[in-house]
Amino acid sequence: MKKNLLYSISILLCCLLITNTPAAQAAMIKTSATVPDDAFYTALSQLLQKHVVEGQVNYRSLQKDKGELQRLVQQIARYNVKGASAAERKAFYMNAYNVLVLQQVLSHYPLKSVMDVPGFFDKQQFNVAGERLTLNELEKQKLLAPYRDARVHFALVCAARSCPPLLNKAYTPAQVEAQLEDQAKRTLQSSTFIKVQDSSKKVLVSEIFKWYEQDFMQEAPSIAAYINRYRQNNLPPGYRLAYYTYNWDLNDSSDR
Repeated sequence: MKKNLLYSISILLCCLLITNTPAAQAAMIKTSATVPDDAFYTALSQLLQKHVVEGQVNYRSLQKDKGELQRLVQQIARYNVKGASAAERKAFYMNAYNVLVLQQVLSHYPLKSVMDVPGFFDKQQFNVAGERLTLNELEKQKLLAPYRDARVHFALVCAARSCPPLLNKAYTPAQVEAQLEDQAKRTLQSSTFIKVQDSSKKVLVSEIFKWYEQDFMQEAPSIAAYINRYRQNNLPPGYRLAYYTYNWDLNDSSDR
């Protein structure tokens, strides 16, 4: 019996020595970081599919899952982007932006418009992967500046009626480019986002194209040319481009 006890202790000590090596610790850290990250994308998709329909948000029903939303906010704060691929960073920061918008809306709900909340985009700071950032800083510093991809504008939700429709699942590192392409096509072929008026020979487009003109012009010779990249039927040649007034009413489907 004594011999068996000594044998068991020696095995335990060997295991402790092996797991205490730098390589073993690195592997453990990598594993512990990967599992929550995967869980983040899964949990977010489940939440969005439950409360987002046709690009609009049922904030009243989302309130019932505010605990789950808060857990996502906590995961965003702890998310480890060190060593992450460009695709993972891109997907993570887009998801983080959308989650934080939803969380901030709920913290002021019921709400007519996010414009009624002082500093909604440019003053309120959030913990994003260990950094304190406003929504504007998150958009510009973590997405637009490093990726120079104008499609991002169709993926971020600003919680307004005139926003591009919110995707009802998470952006994932493996699918982010295909998801962005689909989202651009979905948005730019929508008759509520791009309004072709044959009677006046005008095309009314979102003010997003005015506010972020340079982002689109770096990818195409004109706004119309950029839009046509994602449409099955091109905008009619010769039609004048104009902007319709942005509707900042909350993208709330609760009463529909």
